[in-house]
Amino acid sequence: MLSFAALRREWLSNPRGDILAGIVVALALIPEAIGFSIIAGVDPRVGLYASFSIAVIIALAGGRPGMISAATAAVAVLVVPLVRDHGVEYLFAATILMGLIQGAAGFLRVDLLMQFVSRSVITGFVNALAILIFLAQLPQLTGVGWETYAMVAGGLAIIYLFPRLTRAVPSPLVAIIVLSIVSIWLALPVNRVGDMGELPSTLPYFRLPDAPLSLEMLRIILPYSLTMAAVGLLESLLTAQIVDDLTDTPSDKAREVKGQGIANFVTGFLGGMGGCAMIGQSVINVKSGGHTRLSTLVAGLFLLFLIVVLGPWVAQIPMPALVAVMIMVSIGTFSWTSIRNLRTHPWHSSAVMVATVVVVVWTHDLAQGVLAGVLLSGIFFASKVRRLFAVRSALAADGTRRTYVFTGQIFFASVERFLAAFDFKEVLDAVTIDVSRAHFWDISAVAALDKAVLKFRREGTSVDIVGLNDASATMIDRFGLHDKPGTEDATSPH
Repeated sequence: MLSFAALRREWLSNPRGDILAGIVVALALIPEAIGFSIIAGVDPRVGLYASFSIAVIIALAGGRPGMISAATAAVAVLVVPLVRDHGVEYLFAATILMGLIQGAAGFLRVDLLMQFVSRSVITGFVNALAILIFLAQLPQLTGVGWETYAMVAGGLAIIYLFPRLTRAVPSPLVAIIVLSIVSIWLALPVNRVGDMGELPSTLPYFRLPDAPLSLEMLRIILPYSLTMAAVGLLESLLTAQIVDDLTDTPSDKAREVKGQGIANFVTGFLGGMGGCAMIGQSVINVKSGGHTRLSTLVAGLFLLFLIVVLGPWVAQIPMPALVAVMIMVSIGTFSWTSIRNLRTHPWHSSAVMVATVVVVVWTHDLAQGVLAGVLLSGIFFASKVRRLFAVRSALAADGTRRTYVFTGQIFFASVERFLAAFDFKEVLDAVTIDVSRAHFWDISAVAALDKAVLKFRREGTSVDIVGLNDASATMIDRFGLHDKPGTEDATSPH
């Protein structure tokens, strides 16, 4: 049960700004949802119902106030083969299973994996998404008359200049209203929202997908549901981090994962497609003054009101007005300082950022870009830690004992240098391996220690290991073999 202070903070601390921002977001969601439906090969109402349902539910169950979730292109492109081969009812079933998987992921704390996504990857993700948002507007700017370009320019002028007069009303909302009035009054030959697809005139209703509940059906939808769940959570968690930075406020990532699962689970029963957080609409919301859950709730409810009650009027909204808003979003989303930082930041950080951007823009797949960035970050990190590894040795005065002193991290990337440090053919009575300034990270490191000890013993040299810290000692006791009975005989050559 929320306390009054928490209720006010999450819902009622900014009602006017949240309501107006929600209205702007709802208007921007309509062509997006229709476009994503077209990508998936389904009726426009599937995307529109999904955007309404996900936005409303995530407002209640999500962990990031002010973030907008709805039907998205990232999920839509994944289900094209499913819809083509098995029909839309299988899509609804896959969306329900997607929600169940995400709910389970929430309880398994999958959100903690975000700790392994570096700042360079997040910056690359943001920049790539800004580029994709801009590229998505190009179809509305090709093969059109001068009126379209004039309206886009006018819309951008209103968006950037109107705040100098007043910030009482979000400038994107003013741009949409003014351009809509002008285009209708002058009957300008421009594309309109209604040209994207037919708007539904009825409310969504709860129903079971018309698909056979069988192992065969589960076999068909499971791969799609797993991919949709993974991509949806990845984009949602990254977007939540970006909104955290924009608003300088924290969010509950574990709750967000569970909330995404609940939203998609219910949406499948309402005839909607799967979705996740939308960085473009989230930026619109924040920049229009929306910061609490109320803005997300208003966006979802007003979207349904627009398409069901005001459908004929909404169909007349000129696309150039919405294109201007999305261009503003792409400009505001792109991290322009990251270009300047290319000359000052470490080269490997810049390489990770650029690689993330290139892969995302090339594949139009955010998940692949982020995965490439994370893998590249891991490679650079392993290489950097590997270089921190050092070893020195000293022979005792009597020439019968050598002490090897290791410094740094011993793990899969440094085990070769660890083993290369030893001279197994040197005639000695004893060897001391001093690891008081080192740490064993994984079973590869433990196996390397086993190998070194057993090699020395086969040469008749006794081995003392000193300076193990508690964590390393625990791992070696559990996985090490050199002190277990019979090990030396088992590993000796025959």
